[in-house]
Amino acid sequence: MQNSSSVTVFTLHGLNETASHKYIFFAFTLLAYLLIWLFNLTLIITIIIEKTLHEPMYIFLCNLCVNGLYGTAGLYPKLLADFLSDSHVISYSGCFLQIYVIYSYVLCEFTILTVMAYDRYVAICKPLKYHCIMTSLTTSRFLLISWILPLCESTIAILLSIRLPLCGSDINKLYCENWSVIKLSCVETTINSICSYFIVLLHVSEALLIVYSYIHIVRACAKSSEEMSKFMQTCLPHLISLIGFTISTVFDVMYSRYGSRNFPQALLNFLAVEFLVIPPLLNPLIYGLKLSQIRRRVMRVFSRKVHILR
Repeated sequence: MQNSSSVTVFTLHGLNETASHKYIFFAFTLLAYLLIWLFNLTLIITIIIEKTLHEPMYIFLCNLCVNGLYGTAGLYPKLLADFLSDSHVISYSGCFLQIYVIYSYVLCEFTILTVMAYDRYVAICKPLKYHCIMTSLTTSRFLLISWILPLCESTIAILLSIRLPLCGSDINKLYCENWSVIKLSCVETTINSICSYFIVLLHVSEALLIVYSYIHIVRACAKSSEEMSKFMQTCLPHLISLIGFTISTVFDVMYSRYGSRNFPQALLNFLAVEFLVIPPLLNPLIYGLKLSQIRRRVMRVFSRKVHILR
């Protein structure tokens, strides 16, 4: 058994069965990563340069896209390098940096989606008071909470994991994941479990806030076809993003703790990274296609570029 003093690198075993097709996987992964940057940057730049989009809903959406780029930066560069390498190892510090980025991305994503649900609740259920409630100061506070709270939670979780002496260095995933490292501990991990349950409880309260918001939103929209149209245009993209992200994240967490290793490795790999593939790729597309204001502004931005090139 290894002790903590000898663990300087971790070995990632998620790519063991992909060696014969590694260049194909590399090409598809690189394409997905480039598309994620293209779609999210397009939406971010459009919201920044178009002053008519400087409203809370679009500002929160812009942060959702920024968080998507932040989270994927914790996975894709290392994953692409591993596809081209025969040795899938990561340094001790690099492993915990990857855990921190991915962990904070997940928590930040859910917090931003919660804030967006509240914003839609105010816009639909209290339209006359919307600009009084969702002021610039309130929007700024929500943005600070959306980033600072997850970053603090992630810092505490990482510090609790770093203190653990480790009796192994093998991680059966494509990337470093907090629970996978905790399972390598030579000592009790009760404090880590308590911290994890506290963080889960905190974000379950956010989920309850989302449910509460949408109960009132649906009640308000059911009164007229005009309100229902507004719901379909502004709330449906949010619901799709929320449900997709929640399902993929919960599955990954539950599988990491209780899952079986009898599934094909390719399927396990996809399920392990789904929350870092589907939401960052689809979020800008869903919002860009569904929200007419963004769709018009994106077309205007591209038409300007075409005109300049000519």
